[in-house]
Amino acid sequence: MTQAAQEAIERLSRVVVDFPSPGIVFRDLSPVFADGPAYTSVIDALLAPFEGQFDALAGMEARGFVLAAGAAYATGLGCVMIRKPGKLPRPVITEDYELEYGTATLEVHPDELAPGTRVLLLDDVLATGGTLAASCRLAERAGWRVAGISVVLELSELHGVDKLPDRRVNSLLSI
Repeated sequence: MTQAAQEAIERLSRVVVDFPSPGIVFRDLSPVFADGPAYTSVIDALLAPFEGQFDALAGMEARGFVLAAGAAYATGLGCVMIRKPGKLPRPVITEDYELEYGTATLEVHPDELAPGTRVLLLDDVLATGGTLAASCRLAERAGWRVAGISVVLELSELHGVDKLPDRRVNSLLSI
């Protein structure tokens, strides 16, 4: 399962230099998501290590939404969106964090899930770890339990996993 996903990621993903700013090498996974069999293999591989260990999915804006929605459909579970500021209409909790190219803030509705819900966090890329670390803090502040983190691609040279101590992290492909 993971091998098929890895092959699809390597075959279909694109490298975009200087996006979103000079000096950044962006790994574009949208061609992987656009290919039905590749997308299915990626979703299956993201979920497999955590089977039976989560009650809901959470995706980070924006590509994490694509993964969390697909995973929610595949498992019959719900998904939560962890969003950029100003996108959620009800009271939110917020978390600031650093990116490899600046700072950002994430928000979530804390009442989306019951306290104690086991949430699997899904995102496309683990780079510096700021987004996922902030998402873990948000989930826990909402009263949920982080069951694990599953990402399509890990940029290992950025050591993002170091910002996720004591977290179970599954990366389909590490480069």
